Amino acid sequence: MKGGPSPKVVVCIVYVAAMFMAAMDATVLNVALGTISRELNIPPAASGALNVGYLASLALVLPVAGWLGDRWGSKRILLLALGLFTGASALCGLADGLAELTAYRVLQGIGGGLLAPVGMAMLFRAFPPQERAKVSRALVLPIAAAPAFGPIVSGLLTDQFSWRWIFYINLPVGIPVLLFGLLYLKEHKEPEAGPLDLPGFLLSAPGLALTMYALSQGPVLGWHSPWIAGAGLLGMLLLAALVVVELRAPKPMLDMRLLRDRLFRTAGLVGMCSAAGLLGMLYVFPLMYQYGLGASALETGLTTFPEALGLMVSSQLVPWSYPKLGPKRLIMTGLLCTTAIFVLLSFVHEGTDPWLIRSLLFGVGVCLGHTVGAVQIASFANIPPSSMGRASTWFQVQNRLGSAIGLALLSGILAAVGTGAANAAGVMEPNLTAYRSALLGAAGFLLLGLWFASGIRDSDAAATLRKRDDPAPVKTGGERSSPAEG
Repeated sequence: MKGGPSPKVVVCIVYVAAMFMAAMDATVLNVALGTISRELNIPPAASGALNVGYLASLALVLPVAGWLGDRWGSKRILLLALGLFTGASALCGLADGLAELTAYRVLQGIGGGLLAPVGMAMLFRAFPPQERAKVSRALVLPIAAAPAFGPIVSGLLTDQFSWRWIFYINLPVGIPVLLFGLLYLKEHKEPEAGPLDLPGFLLSAPGLALTMYALSQGPVLGWHSPWIAGAGLLGMLLLAALVVVELRAPKPMLDMRLLRDRLFRTAGLVGMCSAAGLLGMLYVFPLMYQYGLGASALETGLTTFPEALGLMVSSQLVPWSYPKLGPKRLIMTGLLCTTAIFVLLSFVHEGTDPWLIRSLLFGVGVCLGHTVGAVQIASFANIPPSSMGRASTWFQVQNRLGSAIGLALLSGILAAVGTGAANAAGVMEPNLTAYRSALLGAAGFLLLGLWFASGIRDSDAAATLRKRDDPAPVKTGGERSSPAEG
């Protein structure tokens, strides 16, 4: 349509709304699982299928999302995914049994798996590298803030209305954004997308789904379970075969050659570790505060909420701090400060002032928000628009695996140490050592990310540091054409 809003504004609005909705949906269910189990008369253990179905279907479509956007049109696929996610949300709210609800969660997972890579590719195509620091506020908010909002929204809706509203809440967001995108989004196709890499899809889809299943259910069913061990082993074998196949494919679905770009490779590993640490902390600390220190679910949600406020603040500061400090110093400073805060959170006890805890979590949002924003800006500095779909797919796969690995390992620490211990009278009491050990494990992920970040070179991200009107550096015959060769 002529006379409409700027294409850049349109992409930002659709991306932020869609990703915030999808990211929050991943956390709202956990708070309501107990209520859903009681109302639908299903065992609490069986309700885990709702999360498994969502994660498995998301993992199935995630690898092919970039190719679908390139081949069939990014607008078409994004709106299809958004419509599927929104429609499945309505169906989830109407479900009368576990089988129905699980099936609709699978549909939600398919929509959610397509949204992130296609939306990110559209965003980075719309904004050249030198403008991406300014758009960082659109990148940080939906990915990192939504997990903090989810438990509060879920607790309020479940207590005051019904668990069904945790799904209905997506409708007043999804429907207007779908119509807005239909009117104003611009279509984009890649003429060189090529045919579907069928061998890559047949290896990546089940390989990633089985690996995600093993990582998410291992702490629940036990790592000794034949189902978990078998799924994990088969998933890793399929992913290993995928690497070999994709390196030989002329048009791979998951383009491993993108990892030749030193900055994309290194920043991706930092992002993976950051996702493991952040999502791990947002899983462990609420458990510690609620079950270890006796806080209510609402108190826990309100106490962790300042983390989201910190992320909002960081999203406003990154456009200034990124060009001033450069990606390496900004990422390393954020990781180092967040690691220190995680260690301090592990010392929280019953007598700790709640406002001190909220201040620490606000600091997590500010510090790690800088890291997340800088990683996303720098990662795609040298990726050409024609490869953006596959690059965003690879970036999302890494982050999903990072989150799953973080939750799996920290859940394993909780199980190994034991969240309960008998006192002298033989009465079971919360074992805070388990939660504290897990929080230190989350800090360990950030330290690993800090080690990877030490290999970042600001010169590799020069395109994101130049002002809009600055000329690109002139290459001489002795210079390499891309830091990917480094």
